[in-house]
Amino acid sequence: MGLKEQALEYHETGRPGKVKVVPTKPCKTADELSLAYSPGVAEPCKEIQRDPELAYSYTARGNLVAVVTNGSAVLGLGNIGALAGKPVMEGKGVLFKRFADIDVFDIEIDSQDPEEIIRTVELIAPTFGGINLEDIRAPECFEIETRLKESLDIPVFHDDQHGTAIISAAALLNAVMLTGRHMENIKVVCSGAGAAAISTCRLYKDLGVQPDNILMVDSRGVIYKGREEGMNVYKEEFAVESDCRSLEEAMVGADVFVGLSSAGLVKQEMIDTMAPQPIVFAMANPDPEISPPDVLAVRHDAICATGRSDFPNQVNNVLGFPFIFRGALDVRATQINEPMKRAAVRALAELARRGDMVPDAVKHAYPGEAFDFGASYIIPKPFDPRVLLFVAPAVATAAMESGVARKNIDLAEYAKRLHQTVGDISAL
Repeated sequence: MGLKEQALEYHETGRPGKVKVVPTKPCKTADELSLAYSPGVAEPCKEIQRDPELAYSYTARGNLVAVVTNGSAVLGLGNIGALAGKPVMEGKGVLFKRFADIDVFDIEIDSQDPEEIIRTVELIAPTFGGINLEDIRAPECFEIETRLKESLDIPVFHDDQHGTAIISAAALLNAVMLTGRHMENIKVVCSGAGAAAISTCRLYKDLGVQPDNILMVDSRGVIYKGREEGMNVYKEEFAVESDCRSLEEAMVGADVFVGLSSAGLVKQEMIDTMAPQPIVFAMANPDPEISPPDVLAVRHDAICATGRSDFPNQVNNVLGFPFIFRGALDVRATQINEPMKRAAVRALAELARRGDMVPDAVKHAYPGEAFDFGASYIIPKPFDPRVLLFVAPAVATAAMESGVARKNIDLAEYAKRLHQTVGDISAL
């Protein structure tokens, strides 16, 4: 049976789809029914009307995230529309639950109009503790996220932008450490100028990369000061003084290549012109800009990462969003801000440096792989249960320290709760 047949059978067998809603309170007797619904349900309604914060105590809001899409930029499929994107959003819900025990309603909005999307999310926001925007095309996604962050008092996070940025930034911190470099001195070439590329380069700057040391390249070539063709306000942020006009020219002497574009764009000859110990993150999916074996064939000293699970150092967004939302929800954060993102980056980077402590279950899930911190292990594996224990507290702490948490928590008690969550998730 081929992949297509396996995938269709997986989604169709038994109850169609991948998610369902289950009650968390008993409702088997007349008394329980009267508490779950009328007349008892009126009491929490009146309390929430008196104090809206009590919705976190009396409803599922505090552990409920909306995964919102209009299907305009579904990974590998393009603008397939809201309904066709629903299997992906259900899948996202499975990942939230599987990795961080967060409940999800997937919301597919049948509109390509940013104003309609913004207003729809604003209207349904009281249902949720957080909003995860997904598979919405650039540049509309920038405006949608920015506007919603301004109008809502719950976390809004566009994973297509920030997920790849956070995971690859953790990998970059470790690669820079392993090669004896410093963030403020590295020269970065980024192939791609979409949502993920813009957000990734912004985060790299936030972590110390100098703006003039980033060359962003789109389908028309290097983005340089004075270029007019194919520009927008988001690309303009990365326009620099440069004589380079092509990806091939930009790669000469570069320390880091970041690929968020298309398969096969990078040739071995380009890799060969990079600086010693090049860092090559070719993250186009499903096929990278250049494969790690092709990189290592010409530069054995390279450190490589891709978006694929069949090569070392997979930059997988599942290492980020479940745990970032877990930490944000648990302190009732009003937003996911830059300190929280940086905290997630550093927590992931630190965890990878503890490769000698990888649980046996992770080793069994990836037979034959080495987990010693080094060129082949610069980011943790998605099935490492310690990711929850590292990232969620780091994000929660950053939220409290940066003033966006509405609830302060005891971190020691929180650690105990998260260990219990790991056990509960393992039983799913």
